Amino acid sequence: MSDDDQLIVKDCNGTQLHEGDTVHVIKDLKVKGTSSVIKQGTKIKGIRLTNNEGEIECRVENIKGLVLKTEFLKRVNG
Repeated sequence: MSDDDQLIVKDCNGTQLHEGDTVHVIKDLKVKGTSSVIKQGTKIKGIRLTNNEGEIECRVENIKGLVLKTEFLKRVNG
């Protein structure tokens, strides 16, 4: 993939996300197929980028391979 073809993934505020970033969830999210809810303010470490600019993959509360939409995430500085 050349530099021109780089996939740019952005959070709800338009901040670019990178592999391994830490993000916060900005609203309660129901997890499809389970009775789990990811609460607002949950910190998610070590995100993985997917081939879709509107989604990231992560692990939350023992749920592996969870895919979240970036519109519900805010990057944490530091």
